[in-house]
Amino acid sequence: MKAPSTCCSSRTDPGFAGLAAIVCGQQVSTASAAAIWARVSAAFDPFHHDALRRARADRLGRLGLSAAKIKTLKNLARELAAERLDLEVLANEDADAAHNTLTALHGIGPWTADVYLLFCLGHGDAWPAGDLAVQEAVKIGLGLETRPTAKEMAPLAEPWRPMRGAAAHLWWTYYRALKKREGVIGAQEKPNAVLNKISVAKRSSGKAKITAAKASGSKK
Repeated sequence: MKAPSTCCSSRTDPGFAGLAAIVCGQQVSTASAAAIWARVSAAFDPFHHDALRRARADRLGRLGLSAAKIKTLKNLARELAAERLDLEVLANEDADAAHNTLTALHGIGPWTADVYLLFCLGHGDAWPAGDLAVQEAVKIGLGLETRPTAKEMAPLAEPWRPMRGAAAHLWWTYYRALKKREGVIGAQEKPNAVLNKISVAKRSSGKAKITAAKASGSKK
């Protein structure tokens, strides 16, 4: 993770490896995600979709991948091999269209799509409407009474087109400053850049959930 002054120029693998690393980080702890990705990336050197497509499921399972993640990665590998998917060109597509292309793929949800577009492709207009840290920062920064939903975040971001991605980085920084916590673009760079960004994004969203839960409990 780069410091705020250089975060927007930071780019990681825009291809299959970048997206695969994010998939490995879905719904697991930071330590588990890093360990799984280290084993998977080391097992396939160079890391190419054809090698993973041909790999046996039981071999992938021994590397720590769940059945669901194996299915997701193999589906991605098949789409790439058949040339029905070109990940790198998504950087030049409309952000919403690129987001929809990714979420149409098996196992790729909004969070995975947003992280890939922002941190692997460096898409300037990607907008993580469902990120709780960004929602909380927007609520405070715009003086809203309640935290906006993902649906409500879309019209709020319209004035920032075509630089909603840059706006997202600023809101994450604002959230970190307000809460005195580590935001998505505040940590030091470590060897695995993709998983660093994923893990800190998880922590910022998780802390926003905890803050919201505490606030709700105090009103009872």
